[in-house]
Amino acid sequence: MAFDLWLHGATVLDGAGAPARRLDIGVTSDRITYLEAPEASAANGTTAVETVDLTGLTLAPGFIDIHTHSDVSLLLDPRGESKALQGVTTEVVGNCGYSAFPVRPARHHLLTDHLARLGDGPAQVTWTDFDGYAEALADVRPAINVAALAGHGALRIAAMDDPYGTATADDVARMRHLLDEALAAGAFGLSTGLTHTPSSLGDPGEVAALVEICARHDAVYATHARASAGRELEAVDEAVDTARRTGGRLQFSHLALNDPAYWGRAADALARFDAAEAQGLDVAFDVYPYDASSSALVQYLPEWVQRDGSAGLRRRSGDVAWRQRALCDIRTGFFGGIPWHWDRVVITAAGPHDDLPGSSIAEIARRRRRPPEEVLLDLCVELGSAAQVVLHYRTETDMTAFLAHPLSIVGSDGNALPLHAGADQPHPRAYGTNARVLGRYVRELGVLALPDAVHKMSAAPAARLGLRDRGQIRPGFVADLVAFDPAVVADRATFERPRQAPVGIALTVVGGQIVVRDGVLRTARPGKVLRHAG
Repeated sequence: MAFDLWLHGATVLDGAGAPARRLDIGVTSDRITYLEAPEASAANGTTAVETVDLTGLTLAPGFIDIHTHSDVSLLLDPRGESKALQGVTTEVVGNCGYSAFPVRPARHHLLTDHLARLGDGPAQVTWTDFDGYAEALADVRPAINVAALAGHGALRIAAMDDPYGTATADDVARMRHLLDEALAAGAFGLSTGLTHTPSSLGDPGEVAALVEICARHDAVYATHARASAGRELEAVDEAVDTARRTGGRLQFSHLALNDPAYWGRAADALARFDAAEAQGLDVAFDVYPYDASSSALVQYLPEWVQRDGSAGLRRRSGDVAWRQRALCDIRTGFFGGIPWHWDRVVITAAGPHDDLPGSSIAEIARRRRRPPEEVLLDLCVELGSAAQVVLHYRTETDMTAFLAHPLSIVGSDGNALPLHAGADQPHPRAYGTNARVLGRYVRELGVLALPDAVHKMSAAPAARLGLRDRGQIRPGFVADLVAFDPAVVADRATFERPRQAPVGIALTVVGGQIVVRDGVLRTARPGKVLRHAG
């Protein structure tokens, strides 16, 4: 028997929950073509272009990160280093209402500014639709695969003359048409970002009208829900109600309790998902294994302040009355009144200000002898989306309850980033999510059994997306694979020093080609832009 790649002696977890077995795997081109016990392969005899001895390691399907924001980062650096080193073989982009398509030329500047909130450098948008975006990604040859959702914010920017206003019936019809086109071309679903402008300005009826299009295509609806002060659980109710009204398949994004008034109430949130499943609704949620979130600082400004993006913010900032009203609203809290704990709001990126990453708003306010709300507003006016933050507004107890639940799927909410860059201190989730699950929450704390953790990072996200030939180790499936040492694997990225690769990830294979070996990124870039079969 002759193969392009021969993986010998690993303990295999198939992703679907079967017991671990020692198996040899043969790969021909990009597919698994042989899967047998070592005794059988020894009797048959094999040859291969490349052979890897995985004795003592666990081999699993390549991890599918169901919630990422690598829409632009993979265009800027197609190596996908922080994810490939974790064993991630597929990134799902277009989450939280952000996507790089569709594009209305007259609104090009607004979409570019919108995408800047993802924390990357400026995108050179040369396309108008999903096909054009897919072609641009294919041209840079990413190391890992990409599956894309269409973002509600991008749809509003493309369809509406005033994306920060109330959508008319014609606006909704145009959004439905653009979404239908994207899904027909291979996008995997729709995402909303209902605390991110302009997606947040869409009412439940507008959102339901779009999710109806997803249901026709059997595509997923991923929602960053409309959480606000005193309404954490109502946000789950709205998402479930949308699924009920439309028949859509709900993927609730990065389930968390951010309002301190709701800390410790994970069971109340989970009960809502259990009830929805019991009613026959198709629901799931994703979670990342950290007790802090991260996004652009401007997201936490009042909605009316964010109108027209960074340019509108700068244009109006000289108006004294506008500034005083903005500061007054900021003082009342964010997202409708969640109280500010300024020491928990930490700058991760600040454009030219290399001295700011790692400092909290409280620390910067003390240094500048200014009120913290003025520091926040001034940073947003000066830097726009370049000001990025981590908010330590969650508890590990809630997060582990979500992670352990049968409906949870692991998603990082992070970008594919290089190990070596400037002074920025991005959230460590971009570098450590999958290894952290395997190390801390499987081996150290026992929150998950190893087969369950692998399932939540492979077969489960594949099923949610409708990826029919990935996410499991089976003959005929695409050879997206990861090998790791379960006794060693661990994340090393911290909030203070995030750009650190994990340990214990020995091998990452994408489409039958080795991308990472012995913890070192190779030059191969075999990733593909995947398309939903519909």
